[in-house]
Amino acid sequence: MQTAAVAATGLDGLDDRALVERARKRDGTAVRLIMQRHNRRLYRVARSVLHDDAEAEDVVQETYVRAFTHLDGFRGESQLSTWLTRIALNEALGRLRRRRLTVGLKDIDAIKDQGETCVIYLPTARQDSDPEAAATRAEVRRLLERAVDQLPDPFRMVFVLRDIEEMSIEETASHLGLRPETVKTRLHRARRLLRQSLHERLSSTLVDVFPCAGTRCARITEAVLGKLGINSNE
Repeated sequence: MQTAAVAATGLDGLDDRALVERARKRDGTAVRLIMQRHNRRLYRVARSVLHDDAEAEDVVQETYVRAFTHLDGFRGESQLSTWLTRIALNEALGRLRRRRLTVGLKDIDAIKDQGETCVIYLPTARQDSDPEAAATRAEVRRLLERAVDQLPDPFRMVFVLRDIEEMSIEETASHLGLRPETVKTRLHRARRLLRQSLHERLSSTLVDVFPCAGTRCARITEAVLGKLGINSNE
């Protein structure tokens, strides 16, 4: 019997469509790999809607349970990440509606635009391995997370999808049921609001905002496998 880590190495090179075919046959290793690839995006999307770590985790778990029990619904017409994101958004928005939360869009839209400027530079990698610098980044990341949390809901959702998940305007608009022009407007207002509270030196930490890795990623993955009754070690 191979461990999950060893078994996964032979499937790492497969694309999502190939993994889905294996997952349809209840291949636990393929299911695990799919979750590891998409956990972070789904968690960030859910959290951008619900503003709560624990509930976002619940949404991610529910998304996978629904997806893996209805894989026939995935016909490959879009990317697997797009399909999963739609399920997660629908689940998160459903929970939000059940909370009976409302957002004063009139008040939000009354904020005047002040020109399009990117709030922070988004680096793709970090080279600094100094433990002290890492600790500083962790604190700055927490400051960023709080700043993003304070954005009005519609702005926060657009900001997470566009600037953190780096989705295109068109993809963001499709996921949120908005016009591309609305996405642009809300994004640039979100950036302006963040600029008011963040200094440029915070820029290098945005890629780590709302992580879904390590213990959290493992917890979600194992919980979903358990709910599906799949053992990925076989």
